[in-house]
Amino acid sequence: MKNLIIKASFLVLGLAAAVGCKKDIDEKFNNPERILDPNLPGLFTAMLNNDRVAAKYWNVRTFLSQMPGVYAQTTYISNGNTIYQQSDAYSQQYWDDFYSAGGNGSGPLTVYRVMEGKFNSLSATEQANQKIIMQAAKVVLIEQAAKMVDLWGDIPYSEAGSLPANSTISNPKYDEQKALYTLFISDLASAATFFKSATTTASFAKSDILLKGDVAKWTRYANSLRLRLLMRISKTDEATARTAVLQMLGDQTNFPLVDGANSGNYNPANSDVLLQPLTTSVSDLHDAFFEGSWYATDYMLNTVMAPANDPRIPVLYDKFGRTVGGKFVQNATYRAMPVTFTTAQQESSFADYAVLDSGTFVFNSKLPGILITASEVNLLKAEAYERWGSTTNAKTAYDVALRQSVAFYYYLNSINTGAFVKVDAPTTATVDAWVNTSTAAYTGASADKLTKIYTQKWAHFGVLQSTEAWSEYRRTGFPVLTFPTNGKQTGFETPPTRLVYPAKEKSLNSANYQAVQAKDTRKTKIFWMP
Repeated sequence: MKNLIIKASFLVLGLAAAVGCKKDIDEKFNNPERILDPNLPGLFTAMLNNDRVAAKYWNVRTFLSQMPGVYAQTTYISNGNTIYQQSDAYSQQYWDDFYSAGGNGSGPLTVYRVMEGKFNSLSATEQANQKIIMQAAKVVLIEQAAKMVDLWGDIPYSEAGSLPANSTISNPKYDEQKALYTLFISDLASAATFFKSATTTASFAKSDILLKGDVAKWTRYANSLRLRLLMRISKTDEATARTAVLQMLGDQTNFPLVDGANSGNYNPANSDVLLQPLTTSVSDLHDAFFEGSWYATDYMLNTVMAPANDPRIPVLYDKFGRTVGGKFVQNATYRAMPVTFTTAQQESSFADYAVLDSGTFVFNSKLPGILITASEVNLLKAEAYERWGSTTNAKTAYDVALRQSVAFYYYLNSINTGAFVKVDAPTTATVDAWVNTSTAAYTGASADKLTKIYTQKWAHFGVLQSTEAWSEYRRTGFPVLTFPTNGKQTGFETPPTRLVYPAKEKSLNSANYQAVQAKDTRKTKIFWMP
């Protein structure tokens, strides 16, 4: 950890160099020529420009499809003997990208500490002008920090990044995970309150490549992240979650959410919090999927979607097929390889099974980074209503969430600019049949309804939000997935419940690591797991 902190002394220069080569980002700086002293708006833009959020090759290839996607079965499992074993090198990179700029992430923790130092050096008048940027930056930091907690548990936070903040080099302690969540939830409430009465500024709007300085959207975003974190803790601290969530849902005038105005026929581009690619970006994810896993997943397609005639299938998957006599012959139906297939069976039979859709996922250079969507928010609302309120309200939120998930994935398909067919949206009757009469319909006992909420949220997250899918799978236990155990390496027969700390972190921050070493096993539960 210390070498990451030392790197922060070069952050200002490094950020300027990294940002200076991107025209889109250059234009967000008020004074881009001052490369040794970027201002708060410029730092905020750099913080947002995060390849661990954007739909980028390295994150999908080395992290999502190798660890959380495997553990949640939102990516296909190549059934080798080490499939459940964490990659220390790739998890180290993910860890580093939170704490240090210059890798495949924006180093949000250290960038925020630099921003704190610069903000504290401003006059009272300038602080009043720049406070809106600091509040937005805090929300951005919390979203990423909460993911770190979800992956590892206790993490360095309060003392991390000390050099740019106070010119002190020290190895940071590990903050206790539950205390961090309590802090995050409180800070998000404060941010939402701030944005509710704030007025945007020209510098904020110019630097904000996420929400364009729209304070109403920042209010909804902060509230929605808070709702996510409250529901995340609701299995182990139900009293706290229940009180706060019901207050929010009972007063959505004061607690507006990213819920698409509760309309199934909504516009994801206007409602959801999505990090759109820079206009100069031309990359897509075909290498990430072809090198990793682009095959349809067994439970997702064969058990959840196909039996329900799920209208999302045509934009989530291609049927694939084989070349016979020099002519490509498409498979007759959408079906996924069984998760129990051996590696040899996978290699010989993959052409007979569906793969991820080319237009939506594989060759779509316009794919945004997904932070939160209306469908997720309405599924969170549905769970809260079903557990603590009205099942009628729960059904309303659930039905809207399903329709919004359809709209969301057809939106992703529609923004592809490549030479791929854009699939026509399904008819209203088709979506109605799925929502009202299929196996996805909101029927049965309360436990059955909750199972459907959890399963549909997992399905909605899919491959691009595998980290959230794994967190919700660990929290709820649904869907009930089968993980092959035969022939797996001893000690790694099943997926972990958390990531173990990277080797370099344990070595460089060894004194503080001693305090959490006893928890550092792959089967230790994150505090919100029941």
